[in-house]
Amino acid sequence: MSEPKLIVLDNAEALHVRAAEEIAHIAGEAICTDGEFTFCLTGGNTPKPTYELLASRFDHSIDWSEVQFFWGDERCVPPDSEGSNFGMAHQALLSRLDLRPDQVHRIQGEAPPEEAARSYEAELRRCFNLAPEALPAFNLILLGLGDNVHVASLFPHHPALHIADRLVVAVEVEAPQPRRVSLTIPVINNAARVMFIVSGENKAAAVKDALRGPRDPDRFPAQLVAPAHGEVVWLLDRAAARLLG
Repeated sequence: MSEPKLIVLDNAEALHVRAAEEIAHIAGEAICTDGEFTFCLTGGNTPKPTYELLASRFDHSIDWSEVQFFWGDERCVPPDSEGSNFGMAHQALLSRLDLRPDQVHRIQGEAPPEEAARSYEAELRRCFNLAPEALPAFNLILLGLGDNVHVASLFPHHPALHIADRLVVAVEVEAPQPRRVSLTIPVINNAARVMFIVSGENKAAAVKDALRGPRDPDRFPAQLVAPAHGEVVWLLDRAAARLLG
């Protein structure tokens, strides 16, 4: 397991450009090596400008016909809801690309949570052609960071942090849209690359807890993100990195 790589940019605009550059580079490398790029998206407000850049300035930098889109978590809302992670990505990125339906593997947020989790796990097993005990190996998983240091929809002190025999779980958390579906930590840690994209002064304390705080992953779930054979990159603007020293 290598140490996390920290990249600090001057401001949010520079952060999103660098994120898009990194994604384009990883995509090209994966397509050249594997014939496709398995790309796991994150939700929330932070990644939206990066997605918009990918669909505009970086549109011709990626062979989008060879990209398979997945999600790390979803709120249990319809896909056209304002709270839908799929909905945000569709508006900012997917709808602006010429994609086939079989390239987009969304979590069925409108279904009952347990049903959505089982369905998405089956979809992952099919897409990655997994043996019963195997884990999918994404080329890249994007993650944000919650104010409480949560990742995907894995919140502090939640039992789902310790689930090792599922790829996908239904959770209920103390947050807007409390019913959610999330990848589990073993899946995140089986990725070739995990990239955090974190912006803003309001995330500085969470960044410090994740990277410099005492080892307490039940309290700080982002500390669990440590791929045994992959790379973790933290892309931060100076506001988010201000407490790192």
